[in-house]
Amino acid sequence: MIDFITLCDYTGTFAFAISGIRLASAKQFDWFGAYVVGVVTAVGGGTIRDILLNATPFWMEQASYLIISALALLFVIIFRKYVIRLNNTFFIFDAIGLGLFCVVGLAKALDFGFPMWVAIVMGTITGSFGGMIRDILINEEPLIFRKDIYALACVLGGLVYCACLQVGVSTALTQFISALSVFVARIIAVKYHISVPVLKGEE
Repeated sequence: MIDFITLCDYTGTFAFAISGIRLASAKQFDWFGAYVVGVVTAVGGGTIRDILLNATPFWMEQASYLIISALALLFVIIFRKYVIRLNNTFFIFDAIGLGLFCVVGLAKALDFGFPMWVAIVMGTITGSFGGMIRDILINEEPLIFRKDIYALACVLGGLVYCACLQVGVSTALTQFISALSVFVARIIAVKYHISVPVLKGEE
């Protein structure tokens, strides 16, 4: 039986891989190039997290992440008329991956015995850094550096995670609520154009 955090990990991998492949298709990448972008999007944040936690990067111990990314490519190829043409497809899958990966990073840091503030940082890195590497690869300004609420949504999810544990909410429900809070924060921020003020160098 797959536990909730593993389900989050696999679902987040699929969602993030699709978001990367979706953007790669807009840049007219070939199938292999799109797959590479999808893999990097899916495992990039978790890889940086594991290096910082002094752990072997997760995808090097289990081939399932590369397989899931391949399935994401197959999914986009088969349903490309729907996936590629829908402008909100990238956003939805990216928001799902952001929330799920944030929780995965939080849980792993806590399992390694780090304090909550470190777990929040690791959750933010896991959720947002894969997308940052993706944007660099496709020559786009990284989403994390724009005024959109992106990495901050992960910080919010981490605070919600902490609050739930403090009041005695079960671990599985805590993880679900935290992931949902990241997803909802991202949706609300985009829908109502909520953003971080821009730091202006000069007037």
